[in-house]
Amino acid sequence: MRKILILMAFLGMLILPVSAMEFTAPAPPPESEELMPAQQESFGQGLWQILQDGIRKFRPELVTAAGSCLGLIAVVLLASLLNGMPGNSKNVIRLVSTIAIGVLLLGQADTMIRLCAKTVQELSEYGKLLLPVITGALAAQGGRTGATALYAGTTVFNTLLTSLIGNLLVPMVYIFLALSLANAATGETILKKMRDFVKWLMTWSLKTLLYVFTGYMGITGVITGTADAAAVKAAKLTISGVVPVVGGILSDASEAVVVSAGVMKNAVGIYGLFAIATILISPFLQMGVQYLMLKLTAVLCGVFGVKEASELIENFSSAMGLLLGMVGTVCFLLLISTICFMKGMG
Repeated sequence: MRKILILMAFLGMLILPVSAMEFTAPAPPPESEELMPAQQESFGQGLWQILQDGIRKFRPELVTAAGSCLGLIAVVLLASLLNGMPGNSKNVIRLVSTIAIGVLLLGQADTMIRLCAKTVQELSEYGKLLLPVITGALAAQGGRTGATALYAGTTVFNTLLTSLIGNLLVPMVYIFLALSLANAATGETILKKMRDFVKWLMTWSLKTLLYVFTGYMGITGVITGTADAAAVKAAKLTISGVVPVVGGILSDASEAVVVSAGVMKNAVGIYGLFAIATILISPFLQMGVQYLMLKLTAVLCGVFGVKEASELIENFSSAMGLLLGMVGTVCFLLLISTICFMKGMG
């Protein structure tokens, strides 16, 4: 009788209800939450909706950027006409045209630099909220070793990259523009060499950190089985053309991300990917359009034969490309890490 009672008590313990752990992805910042897609079943459709909403929100600023480019063309055209007139001092014309270009572009450049720093910080802060959630989800499914390795590596690289951009690269963009203006106004070779060195140092810093990150993710993938070929390919594509992060980089890397995410049904990870996209889309469009329009303006101004002015506009375009690289690097780091976690969850 005693054995029967013990057996019944044991069986009673086995039929106690068990509640599963629920993991909910954190919401993005309020201004980005407005762009979250209404439906989140299809990753491709949701991403397309975010892009459409971001473009509609960005249209007024596109008109302002176009007006500035027309002003630049007018300044360079006037400088070209004055250079062709006898008795005019080319040094004075070069100085005045440099000042005029600086007046037209420095305010916009400062706005874009501050926007870059703000976006990087928002992406980093959101990553700090999202990664513990998906780490817990992966660990709950038995992938404790993989979750620990991925979380530790991603957190370290996220912190390093954010600190590097905020404390070093963003101030260096101001230095790069100052040297560009000084070189355009004076024509000193030493200023040009210093400007090129600053640009090289910023590019090298981003690429080096990403090389290390890619290597870590590759090793983690071999050990834990959570990283896949598409994620590694996306990281390598990002590295190969991180400055500026436009054109082929966006299309190829975004395709790899969409293909990887499209085969997964994890709601936490999908929501996190959408949230990262909403934080990125508006700043990326603003900086991307500035980059492309300044690049086109520099080409058009080159026709007028004012080398210093067209080169200065090209340098402002390069600064926008560097900002794109910074924002895109942080974004793809989070995207790739999230996809690796999602692959581990199955």
